[in-house]
Amino acid sequence: MSETSPEFEIVQNEEARQFELTLDNRTAKVTYVMLSPTTIIYTHTMVPFSLKGQGVASALARHVLDYARENNLNVVPQCPFIRSYIERHPEYDDLVMKSTR
Repeated sequence: MSETSPEFEIVQNEEARQFELTLDNRTAKVTYVMLSPTTIIYTHTMVPFSLKGQGVASALARHVLDYARENNLNVVPQCPFIRSYIERHPEYDDLVMKSTR
């Protein structure tokens, strides 16, 4: 089964330490903490109720994991949604710090 989802514009708000996706004047986000120059902790995924069921959380998860890969970052998936996304998409498993598996 292949996963398809619409393309969303996702921006990084470095000041707020989050990735944001705004749709219909509602903003979904993934918050993060930089543990070190080589390690990012994804702490929380928040999607407003009105945006649920539209693939927003999955688009955010895919984006933040691709961001980590492009920037050679190890990932600590503290957020349960990000952790479960990685479990469902093993192509991202190599990003996870071994001590957090």
